Amino acid sequence: MNDQSKPDLDDSKAPLIEHLIELRQRLLWSVAALTVAFLISIFFADQIFGILVQPLTDAFPAGEGKLIYTKLYEAFFVEIKVAMFAAFFLAFPIISNQLWAFVAPGLYANEKKAFLPFLIATPVLFMAGASLAYFVVMPTAFKFFLGFEGPVGGLRQEALPAMGDYLSLVMQFILAFGVCFQLPVLLLLLNRAGIVTRKQLTGMRRYMIVAAFALAAILTPPDVVSQLMLGIPLVLLYESSLVIMWFTERRKKREIVSP
Repeated sequence: MNDQSKPDLDDSKAPLIEHLIELRQRLLWSVAALTVAFLISIFFADQIFGILVQPLTDAFPAGEGKLIYTKLYEAFFVEIKVAMFAAFFLAFPIISNQLWAFVAPGLYANEKKAFLPFLIATPVLFMAGASLAYFVVMPTAFKFFLGFEGPVGGLRQEALPAMGDYLSLVMQFILAFGVCFQLPVLLLLLNRAGIVTRKQLTGMRRYMIVAAFALAAILTPPDVVSQLMLGIPLVLLYESSLVIMWFTERRKKREIVSP
């Protein structure tokens, strides 16, 4: 007879060795998905890199601008990096699904219900941050950087970005914005776990604003435009997290008062 006093936890109380075998299987599926995604991405590496180059193309005057490579092998390794970068995004749904399938049996039904929104919000917020970087921040920053072209001391100062340096810069922008946009997920998880409260976070507001701009200065190139474009959204995301916590607290109070 089932014990009705306990929440509905999955019946899989497997010994440690079985969990390790399952973890290995999940990892193998994840590696396989990443490998297949890489093989697909390497075939379209030129087109993917063309998409990543578009903000720089638009920043240059029409018909001008070029990418160079100063090492014979640089263009080849740029394509490998582009394929790996794209493969991660293609394989992420499968990798996250394997992670969820491994963790979910150990969660109670109410824990699954509470955790699922965070699982959905993570890729959505990452794509929002990456989109902000690609469509707004990078074009603005590149136009700012290219503004230094022109005559200097009787010589012409010209921007000749190398392929590898440009790809590293683009990846830095996309990853920095994508990861930093996970701030609400982190804060709400800490709040739900009881590690921090809304009152504590509200009291730390001034320090978090300073920390947001300090983090932006570390993760973005050393120009004020990029730093502001990351620091300001981080502050807004922090405030949004406090608002969500306030609504959550109100709902819990109503549930307690209601019969």
